[in-house]
Amino acid sequence: MALGWLWQRRHSNTGIVDVLWAASLGIGAIGLAARGHGAAASRIALAVCGGIWGLRLALHLWARVRHESEDGRYRQLRERWKGNQGKLAAFFQFQALLVVLFALPFTAVASNATTHDGWLVFGSIVWIVSVLGESHADRQLARFRQDPLNRGKTCRIGLWRVSRHPNYFFEWLHWFTYVCFAVGSPLAWLAWMGPVVMYLFLRFVSGIPWTEAQALRTRGDDYRDYQRRTSMLIPWFPKHSRDGRG
Repeated sequence: MALGWLWQRRHSNTGIVDVLWAASLGIGAIGLAARGHGAAASRIALAVCGGIWGLRLALHLWARVRHESEDGRYRQLRERWKGNQGKLAAFFQFQALLVVLFALPFTAVASNATTHDGWLVFGSIVWIVSVLGESHADRQLARFRQDPLNRGKTCRIGLWRVSRHPNYFFEWLHWFTYVCFAVGSPLAWLAWMGPVVMYLFLRFVSGIPWTEAQALRTRGDDYRDYQRRTSMLIPWFPKHSRDGRG
């Protein structure tokens, strides 16, 4: 994160912090699996699922950071802090602490000496659904944003029609993978830190509040209409407007 802070000083793009967060957790999953003393099946599942999840998300975010200007949320933060590099450095180090917090579920899996084949299979299914769902949502949004005709408009296609934040939903769902893998572990309770803390951050701290505040600043009434019609996080049928339009 310290190197990421130096990178953002040169490129004026704080979005690198998200890339490093995802990459650090993916590396953490592999490292904890390698050093753990649990059953081989649980540790292999952790290394594969955690590693691939972190790599995919980091590469996706890196493509955005590398080819786009600073995300509006971070640009707003930079303006609020008047470019104070001390505050930005503290922000990067806070993200490093969050990596430790979100690695706790991996610790629970890595110490699981009991193999429950059923829970490993179910956890793998949850992982597949969540990673494919998040990847699909990311691709849909990327295609929408690439069309110049959509500038200033809100994405309402595919998964974005049934949830205002389908990428966040599947990100949250992904953390239940390690709850399943940790069944039987003496530290199984730590695995719940993933979905619980992730939901709190997405719902009340740095996920949905930041994203929606930026959307309202840039898209105004169009996004307010989207908020009225579309479920915030969990996919659900959209509401129809009073004039009968979808």
